[in-house]
Amino acid sequence: MTDAELAAHLAECAGKILLEVRASGMFEGKALGNAGDETANQFLCHALRRQRPDDGLLSEESKDTSERLSKQRVWIVDPVDGTREYGEERSDWAVHVALCVDGRPEVGAVALPGLGKVLCTGKPGELPEMAAKPRMVVSRTRPAAEAVAVANAIGAELVPMGSAGAKAMAVVRGEAEIYLHTGGQYEWDSAAPVAVALAHGLHASRIDGSPLVYNQADTYMPDLLICRAEYAETVLAEVAKLSA
Repeated sequence: MTDAELAAHLAECAGKILLEVRASGMFEGKALGNAGDETANQFLCHALRRQRPDDGLLSEESKDTSERLSKQRVWIVDPVDGTREYGEERSDWAVHVALCVDGRPEVGAVALPGLGKVLCTGKPGELPEMAAKPRMVVSRTRPAAEAVAVANAIGAELVPMGSAGAKAMAVVRGEAEIYLHTGGQYEWDSAAPVAVALAHGLHASRIDGSPLVYNQADTYMPDLLICRAEYAETVLAEVAKLSA
């Protein structure tokens, strides 16, 4: 099984497990989110350690160690991206499985179990046609001021949505053209979505245009831009104006 096939398979399987946990009726709200996180994390970590024992591993739900920093190949996973949405029985949550090589997100899969879909680097599809008016996905609870300002400047429609993976895949799936985030994330929030976005020909970078680099000692990532390549220059220019 190739790395891409493994990522897609594990993301899909973890998604099915999460749906079963939710359907069991044994948990609700925050308890459901915790149960889902723990169960999916156990599955993903055990599977990766068995299938790729020599690679490093970073998961949101496992204690981090410095061991991964010496590895060329590191798997970065988020068992439930959008725990709140999962606990609220919404569909805008995701499972992330990525492989970063020398800090670059080269392989990835994002499962959207609530929609029955898995998007991955192994089988990138063609991007749908863009809408005449750009659409920008933003947090459904706390849209970043910078994103709102850029949307106003370029005449983009704001589309509220849950998890980071759901937002990024909305761009891949043609439901939006731009995902601009400035509220801070961690490596597991974007590694798989960025890998999938890049494989589909989208632009992905920091909001100053610099590359996104993974497997760092500090896993915090302040900002992110994933968008159709046609909008990258315009959005980066508007962001630069805000900090001028």
